[in-house]
Amino acid sequence: MSVADHPLAESGSKLEKSTNSENSLHEPEEPTFPEGGLNAWLVVLGGFVLSISTFGYAVSFGTFQQYYQLTLLKDRSSSDIAWIGSLQYALLHLPGLPSGRLFDLGYFRPLLLTSLAAATVGNFLVAECTEYWHFVLCQGVLLGISVGCIYSPCIAAVSHWFKKRRPLAFSIVSFGSSVGGVIYPIIFRNLVPHVGFKWTIRTIAFINLATFVIAAFTLRTRLPRPKVLPRLFDVKAFITPGYCVYVFSTVVNFLGLYTPLIFISVGAVFIGMDPNFAFYLVAIANASSAVGRVLSGALALRFGPLNVMALFMVLAATCTYIWPFVDSHSGYIAITVFYGFSSGPFISLFAAPTAQMGDPHDFGRRLGLQTTFMAFGALGGPPISGAIEGNSRSFHDVGVYAGTMILGSSLIMFLAKYLVLGKIFTGKM
Repeated sequence: MSVADHPLAESGSKLEKSTNSENSLHEPEEPTFPEGGLNAWLVVLGGFVLSISTFGYAVSFGTFQQYYQLTLLKDRSSSDIAWIGSLQYALLHLPGLPSGRLFDLGYFRPLLLTSLAAATVGNFLVAECTEYWHFVLCQGVLLGISVGCIYSPCIAAVSHWFKKRRPLAFSIVSFGSSVGGVIYPIIFRNLVPHVGFKWTIRTIAFINLATFVIAAFTLRTRLPRPKVLPRLFDVKAFITPGYCVYVFSTVVNFLGLYTPLIFISVGAVFIGMDPNFAFYLVAIANASSAVGRVLSGALALRFGPLNVMALFMVLAATCTYIWPFVDSHSGYIAITVFYGFSSGPFISLFAAPTAQMGDPHDFGRRLGLQTTFMAFGALGGPPISGAIEGNSRSFHDVGVYAGTMILGSSLIMFLAKYLVLGKIFTGKM
């Protein structure tokens, strides 16, 4: 009898096969991604329309800032009013950690429907606001939290359907915020003189409700829930040097990136531009932002999302430095266009490097952790800029502050790339 034919050898072989089979059950399988198809593109459509009425509405606040300063809240400082938009924008990101956790647990659908219902209530309540604290609670807090609870899970849902084409899918979704940033200022500016503030806001609320219904029918997840779920706050994941530094870069970016968008209409009036036209500058910036988002998504497929995003941020910082020193109307419009074009890629691409830095099953929590920290930058940036403007009575120092934050974030992104890849000037990331 040969050794191979011995009963003990056969038993050992079976045991080894059994052990290998058992181990394979515990090894995470690399998921496959459709990279397209009807269901995948319907999810992108849902993310796109939801981005119009959530992120797009938030980045339109510059129009509200100017209107409130001139009418409803003219007794409040620009810094006070900026807190409304800052709260809305910050709270759009702050719930990212718990909502990302709920997404990973498989509660995407209840989270989506609950958040959309709360956002609908918030949209209609803004029409009834008359005092400063009303706007803070309804437009700042309620709208911010309700859309914030679904923002990160919506992006994570899109990531379930794409891997190689993920930057392009993210760019299409974020394109919706540019569309919203264009249409809401135009709707607001043209309806207020004819139907008043209340019915203008109600009209916007009905438009948002229509996008919510589309999103509710098209957004869905695909990947199975992991058997062993991570903790809410995974310290081990956060202290990964590359991820940690990258998250820090996005926080610094938010301290300055949206300062021009919020104050660009007010600044235009300062240099003598017709207030009726100044209202449209936010729409112009968001329209050019749409071009930047789509172009950057295509470039990211070739060169990597972080590489493309960091270089666009250098251009955005340059525009922000120049913005307050432009005193001609044509020059002001031109810098508005270039600022919008260069700032847009950040929103379309910031989630893509995060998706590359870990297990796709854990992307919701990882992105949620990032957006939660980003919220503090979004919360502090505009009021800091408003306070600087209030003290200096000009936007010169504001431009220097905001531009420095954006430029600094770009440099920190390259540091994150070095920590992940070990190189800065080469390598696709």
